[in-house]
Amino acid sequence: MTIFLNKDNKVIVQGITGGEGSKHTARMLAAGTQVVGGVNARKAGTTVLHTDKDGNPVELPVFASVAEAIEKTGADVSIAFVPPAYTKDAVVEAIDAEIPLLVIITEGVPVQDSAEFWAYAKEKGEKTRIIGPNCPGIISPGESLVGITPANITGKGPIGLVSKSGTLTYQMMYELRDLGFSTAIGIGGDPIIGTTHIDALAAFEADPETKAIVMIGEIGGDAEERAADFIKANVTKPVVGYVAGFTAPEGKTMGHAGAIVSGSAGTAQAKKEALEAAGVKVGKTPSETAQLLREVYAAL
Repeated sequence: MTIFLNKDNKVIVQGITGGEGSKHTARMLAAGTQVVGGVNARKAGTTVLHTDKDGNPVELPVFASVAEAIEKTGADVSIAFVPPAYTKDAVVEAIDAEIPLLVIITEGVPVQDSAEFWAYAKEKGEKTRIIGPNCPGIISPGESLVGITPANITGKGPIGLVSKSGTLTYQMMYELRDLGFSTAIGIGGDPIIGTTHIDALAAFEADPETKAIVMIGEIGGDAEERAADFIKANVTKPVVGYVAGFTAPEGKTMGHAGAIVSGSAGTAQAKKEALEAAGVKVGKTPSETAQLLREVYAAL
């Protein structure tokens, strides 16, 4: 089993003709993802050429809108490779088309834009699950990749992973490649994001094939503290955690736009303590976190 994404999902790429869109369309196809087309209003009616995972040629149609792409292909997932200034328009278009899952890779989306399109999604009944922005996307190894995560790090397995950080997602997948993953989700590190730690934890808890969960957080905000409360009340599966940013100076944005500490709020130590109080074992390094996960999994 997987969460949010499996081999049957049909994927379109908003921005399929751009440099990043083209490069990662090729990588998603190579990972076995069912990419069925793309969107670029200026190039509607054309096609782009790629190859599938078996090396066979694939001709993907380019549509004028997400709604048209859904109508013509049956797509149920979209991924947006769109510059920051145009991301809000692309997201609103996807929400209006009621695509069930939208992954926004773009970094540097204005926070106000994120707030507005997230509010719009809620206003429209939350028919579109948003992952991101500023994230590596989602991968269910051996089934489908919608994002920029390297697909060859690990295979399928019993571990669920949710992470604010892209690079730490990749590192944790590599550290635990001997076990493998059901699904790994990079939710992004912006102050306002769609899918949260809690959303992913709830889905992993409900997935019978996910036996243990790794949660990676970082300084800034209170998402990890809220996730700790949720784990305490709702999660029966073992969870191990890692919080990036123990050495970050106060008042300075570190890496992600949301990673800023004010006083004692949002510190790595505060998050570690909240998670440990909820029964989560927290590693001091990614490698130690992976070892803790191995230990709790072996004890199941």
